[in-house]
Amino acid sequence: MKVDIVMPKMGESINEGTLIKWHKKKGDRVKKDDIIYEISTDKVDTEIPSPEDGILSDIKVFEQETVLVGTVVAVIETNGEEATETSAEKIPDAPSTHQVGGELVDIPMPKMGESIMEGTILKWHKKAGDKINRDEIIFEISTDKVDTEVPSPVDGILSEILFDVNATVPVGAAVAKILTTSGIVKQIPASQDSVPEPQKISAQEKRTSEPPIAHQKNSNKFFSPLVLNMALAEGISLSELETVSGTGIEGRITKNDLLNYIQRGRSDRNLYSAQMSESEKPAKQPAEKNFKREPGASSEIIPMDINRQRVMNHMIKSRDTSVHVTAISEVDVTVIHNFIERNRDSYSANEGLKLTYMPFISFAVIKALKEFPLMNASIEGNNIVMKKFINLGIAVAVEPNGLIVPNIKNADEKNIRGLARSIQDLGTRSRSKKLTADDVSAGTFTITNYGVFGSLFGTPIINQPEVGILGVGAVTKKPVVVEVNGIDSIAIKPMMYLSLSHDHRLVDGMLGGKFLKSVKETLENFDVSLV
Repeated sequence: MKVDIVMPKMGESINEGTLIKWHKKKGDRVKKDDIIYEISTDKVDTEIPSPEDGILSDIKVFEQETVLVGTVVAVIETNGEEATETSAEKIPDAPSTHQVGGELVDIPMPKMGESIMEGTILKWHKKAGDKINRDEIIFEISTDKVDTEVPSPVDGILSEILFDVNATVPVGAAVAKILTTSGIVKQIPASQDSVPEPQKISAQEKRTSEPPIAHQKNSNKFFSPLVLNMALAEGISLSELETVSGTGIEGRITKNDLLNYIQRGRSDRNLYSAQMSESEKPAKQPAEKNFKREPGASSEIIPMDINRQRVMNHMIKSRDTSVHVTAISEVDVTVIHNFIERNRDSYSANEGLKLTYMPFISFAVIKALKEFPLMNASIEGNNIVMKKFINLGIAVAVEPNGLIVPNIKNADEKNIRGLARSIQDLGTRSRSKKLTADDVSAGTFTITNYGVFGSLFGTPIINQPEVGILGVGAVTKKPVVVEVNGIDSIAIKPMMYLSLSHDHRLVDGMLGGKFLKSVKETLENFDVSLV
């Protein structure tokens, strides 16, 4: 008997779960109460046991996939034998199957966040025919939130790559296929009835339309599978689709662009059909993937990568949203400087921690955010959203020309050591493309350290929808006037500039000044016993 193993409901408000790890593989014998897999939800992580003795005959959900409660994630055969496929000869028009020593596994575009509906393939680390191990990186993707590397869920051979670099693919769509080391390979059915509904074209459509839109070989524009399927369902030909104006990256047509085109009554299409002759069609410009140089030209044209475009659009949005005001303060960091100099080597050797100024600055910022909670708020229309949590963003520079701002969740619950570990972890995972969408979502305040590159101070751009960002300048030794027993004298001190950019729609100069003063006072009088 086959027993379906489903994603369990872990609470009244929990509607989905993420499969973190499989403890068993397909074909393994399991006993009742053996742990099969682990899941994570918004509330809890837990291990899921087997409800019966038997053999794990099928695994339907990969690691790191998020599925709805009640979704079948695996099947157990309780009679002690693996399920066998019914032969194709017994069922007319059934997909033919044959044993070839492996199972063909689809590799889907992963869902990197609740609001993420598609991803763009940045790089393939493997090519068709390559052997691949479980957890080995297959490809890299970019979404609106984060860039990440996608590992293989199984051992096997990469049998097919379905999308090229720079293709934008809907979440859940297969981007590649891996042939595993055991199982049955299901062949593509020859029956026309088995073709997915969106791909069917009626005889009338075939007579009136141009070549099937699902193929892009004759087009110099890129269309995502989502846009292609929408166009196909509406009977829009490839040539007509090329006339639709796109607002996406590099002028690509988005779902909303096509919906707007269809909702306008497709007047553009009527004009196209009635008036445009072959000679009047706009010249197609080849899409450049790498830089191009005209012979003898004195400049190069280099297309922005996805990450740079994301930063560009985010900065423009912030400029056009927040009313930026920047205040600057100079801080004497002698106490912290001396502590770091005395303890840097021991912390590195004993705890694996790189002791820098950032954990101390983060601690001072958190203290000030508690004192002035409006700096931790955001604006929605005419409402102020007061956040009862502090998710502290740490801007990280990513080579060769990128920037990302992951945040430390519930940073106010961490001490100096905890902040140091979190900052180190976020930096490492940012540069190795191991961040998740959750890491870069729901930030409440940001710190950016341009001082690491030697800059003394700057005017940072607010990370939307936050209302403040603190810029940290380089620590430099300089002569300053100090008062000792009422007498002024000159001393050499390690000094640092802090610049606070705040949104004047909510944060006036008084509040911004008080916040910056609080950070300064905490740093100058830091209680190193807290470390």
